Amino acid sequence: MGRAATATINLNAFRDNYRLAKSVAPHQQAVAIIKADGYGHGAIKLALALEPEADAFGVACIEEALELRHGGIKKPILLLEGFFTADELPIISDNQFWCAVHSLEQIETLAQANLNRPINIWLKMDSGMHRLGVMPNDYVMAYEKLTQLPQVHQIVLMSHFASADDLTSEITRKQIDCFNQTTASIDAPISIANSAATLGHEETRHEFQRPGIMLYGATPFEHSHPLADQLKAVMTLSSEIIAIRALDAGEGVGYSHRHVCQTPTKVGTVAMGYADGYPRHAKEGTPVIVNGQRTQIIGRVSMDMLTVDLTHIKDAKVGSRVELWGDNLPAAEVARYANTIPYTLFTGVTRRVHKKYVNE
Repeated sequence: MGRAATATINLNAFRDNYRLAKSVAPHQQAVAIIKADGYGHGAIKLALALEPEADAFGVACIEEALELRHGGIKKPILLLEGFFTADELPIISDNQFWCAVHSLEQIETLAQANLNRPINIWLKMDSGMHRLGVMPNDYVMAYEKLTQLPQVHQIVLMSHFASADDLTSEITRKQIDCFNQTTASIDAPISIANSAATLGHEETRHEFQRPGIMLYGATPFEHSHPLADQLKAVMTLSSEIIAIRALDAGEGVGYSHRHVCQTPTKVGTVAMGYADGYPRHAKEGTPVIVNGQRTQIIGRVSMDMLTVDLTHIKDAKVGSRVELWGDNLPAAEVARYANTIPYTLFTGVTRRVHKKYVNE
């Protein structure tokens, strides 16, 4: 009943992708990254489905962590951006959140905090990403300061890669060397592996992995990879054909007539647009699947609708199912046509798209 725009979330696929991350380093732990509402998939639903086997979860900020706690999640939750203001620290302590620390100023603030129990700290190093993190020449000092604080329980050494998705990049090698040299004198657990490193850089698989985009079935790599090729799509975005037009050669389609038919063309209108989160800047020729058959977008994506070429799909009719990405069409492929990445596709899906959770 109602508009057919639906994001079907396969919880079994999500669990299988987590198991793949664990399988490459079975003696290590994996923090399942479910920030940004589980990359647009629904963080609480995903966390509840994975909690029986997850080691921990990772989110960006305390608001996301509290949402998970209030949703019934009891496993450890890591705040990847740490705390922003001092008044968060008692909440972090009381909820037993793990907390990233990325600056000397944060350590000073932590030293002044009155907490009911000490916090597990993940000390982040800027090994070359140049976004967040204590600089290498201050890192050992920062670690030693933290070890002296009664507010601190365990310390995990942490960094983040800038180019791990490019397996030929020298940047990753330099970051690994920087991190290893800086931490050589410290005996503490380590976490530097994101999805791309977990899959493609064996030497980065230390005590804690942090798989993110791979959990949602999207490869972090540009090309085929033996591990990434085993990932399963978690979100399938679909809708239906709501109208069909038979157009002659020379007739235009949609706003500004960006597409002009070169031959007689059967055009299907789909209930899906940029207000649903489908990218407006998707190029002419972006693939879609109609009734299990591959075709393409023609014309501009509008707010509530887009148009597709049905000329060669003989069984297409009003009500035919349209897959925009998912089981049969990788989000990474669609993203390339829109000059973006799967992250923005997933997190851009809006609330008017019905979410349906399945175990298949």
